Amino acid sequence: MGPQGACYGCWCTYFRLAASQRKLLGNADKKAFIRTRVQTGPPPGLIGYRDGQPVGWVQVGPRSDVPNWNSSRTVSRPLDEADAVDPGVWAISCFFVVSAGRGTGLSHALLAAAVDFARQNGARRVEACPIDRAKQSKSVGLYVGPTRIFRVAGFEEVALRKAGRPLMQLSLL
Repeated sequence: MGPQGACYGCWCTYFRLAASQRKLLGNADKKAFIRTRVQTGPPPGLIGYRDGQPVGWVQVGPRSDVPNWNSSRTVSRPLDEADAVDPGVWAISCFFVVSAGRGTGLSHALLAAAVDFARQNGARRVEACPIDRAKQSKSVGLYVGPTRIFRVAGFEEVALRKAGRPLMQLSLL
């Protein structure tokens, strides 16, 4: 979805690699890292297509796949430390929608697909730590997803460690 990946050269390494590791990697290195991750599996997320063109991405998988999402210093940290390594507890940690597709409902579709993917792959619970507001409704800062789409999908707030950034859960049992 562009020469820099989805989001300013991140290549979906933000929650996968420690900041000290990420700082040592250039964009090409991050791209190679995620390419290797995709090739070795399991899939680190889903790509949404419209008319045969990629238009969106959602990172979804077990919490253990995104170790920085579990850090004790983050608002997304698990309620129970054991959830960070429990293969049945999954995280929906990042979204990206191409600028032309923002505000068209693609985030809702990506979220529904991510929940279905988690369910099909043995998740008992899916968690997210979205944001209530961004400076602009089409902001790239919504990479964690807007809270409203998670509420519509049935997620419930279970913790609020920082204003505007609830930890939310959806039971799949």
